[in-house]
Formats: sequence, C-alpha cells, structure tokens
Amino acid sequence: MNNAAMISTPSPMTQPELTLVPNNSLFTATPEEGRQLAVKMARLTVKLTQPDEERRKQIRANYDNDAMMLIAVSQVVAMEFATIAAANNYWRES
Repeated sequence: MNNAAMISTPSPMTQPELTLVPNNSLFTATPEEGRQLAVKMARLTVKLTQPDEERRKQIRANYDNDAMMLIAVSQVVAMEFATIAAANNYWRES
C-alpha cells in the first residue's frame, strides 16, 4: 500500500485544537522528563497528522512489524529530544 495514501490531511474546520508543546514549554526538571516530553511530542505530531483514531489503529499494523518504520519513529523522538535538551542546556559543562 502506498504510504502517501495512508496519510490524511486534517481539515482546519474539523481538527480539534491540539497543544503540541505541553505546558507551552520545553523546560524539564531532568533529562528523563525531557525524554518523556520528546515521546509525547512525537505522539502528538502523529495525532495531528492523522486525527482519526480508528484510522491510526488501522494503519498501526503497517508499522508494528516493520523495523525500518520503527527506527524512523525512534529518529523522530531523538530529534524532539535533541531540541528539548538544547533548550534545557543538558550538555553544559559542569
């Protein structure tokens, strides 16, 4: 199945407003909280891209057993975490 055909574009008229950055902040108390925030932000992006919960459940089977798609998910979370880590200055010198 063509992956492009699986993605629906949310209509601004029907899309419920999502908060893509919870609490409107990237600041976290610990790197672990930052990592959890990164995962949550990645999940919210998927929800925004495919707002229909039933459709998300249907297409989940397409990536559940696809190693390359699971690696891609990890890359998205890593990018989100890098952004959060930079905002929190996690790599500062002690």
